[in-house]
Amino acid sequence: MKNVLLIEDDAVLRENTGELLELANYKVHTAANGKIGLEIAKQKMPDIIVCDIMMRELDGYGVLNGLSKNADTKHIPFIFLSAKTERQDVRKGMDLGADDYITKPFSEDELISAIESRLAKVSILMDLKTQQANPAEETNDNELRTLNDLKNFFDDNGNLFSYTKDDIIYTEGHNSNYIYLVIKGVIKCHKLDEQGKELTTALHKEDDLFGYTSFTQNIPYQETATAMENVELVGISKNELKSVLNSNHKVTLELIQLLTDDIYGVKNQLLQMAYSSVNKKTAATLLKFAEKLNRNPEDPIKISRNDLASVAGIATETLIRTMSTFKKQGLIEIEGRNIRILDLEGLKAVS
Repeated sequence: MKNVLLIEDDAVLRENTGELLELANYKVHTAANGKIGLEIAKQKMPDIIVCDIMMRELDGYGVLNGLSKNADTKHIPFIFLSAKTERQDVRKGMDLGADDYITKPFSEDELISAIESRLAKVSILMDLKTQQANPAEETNDNELRTLNDLKNFFDDNGNLFSYTKDDIIYTEGHNSNYIYLVIKGVIKCHKLDEQGKELTTALHKEDDLFGYTSFTQNIPYQETATAMENVELVGISKNELKSVLNSNHKVTLELIQLLTDDIYGVKNQLLQMAYSSVNKKTAATLLKFAEKLNRNPEDPIKISRNDLASVAGIATETLIRTMSTFKKQGLIEIEGRNIRILDLEGLKAVS
């Protein structure tokens, strides 16, 4: 049984999250603030740490910094848990050495998946280290070890691209020359079906990577990417990224995990489109766009009905009727193209 240290100053969230982890067959240690958590980490040596950022006694950054100064604790996988979604805060935590970042509110699957993937990565790296002929592995300060290191490489070495709203970044069938990192704005990826109906396949926000098809074959882009608002991107050529991955095997594992998460998300979307009710599809789509487009879920969503319908997998007319019902129920407010979520929990509960 793996040991998890949960550091969270919200008593209700700490208790509920601890119960979820125990039901998932983890042994859980809890701490009400960062100062206590740091001491428990040194005493219990947990297999992984899940830690809030904003705490009074000692914030999450301070906890991570304290762990990094101790030879016994500096290699413990560390996941930040916070409502802070700004790109600079995410990158600050990752730059300090965090392995992952989960934003509140989160689902049980998100939390368990993040923990399992981090523990699996540690296991893989331990196996690789054991197989090395020379156990004393040399340290290369220039080596890219994490996905955040790779994103910093994009920032430092990539070509900067700027697009205005509705500009096409690349078109389905064209040569896939670049992989992109979103610096600012939101990107919509979409395809046309046999009847010419547009299907939105993905949304990418700040700090997301997109545009990858194959790193070994010359496969063209499989979808079209369009700017939903003014955007800034940095791009690395596919050949350059391939060279980086060949020289940095640890970050390759991180990228594999990212691709795995993407596949998992696509499967869930397909299952929802196939089996969910119209109401649930519409509610889930509104929540998805709120997450991708807004810093606060209650902010207005500026999106066309066609885009909403294509992600939900329903006819535009059906989506409009369903949203009218949601409006009458007080779940949302509609003003022209703008949609505002009035009852976030109520929308999540739609079945």
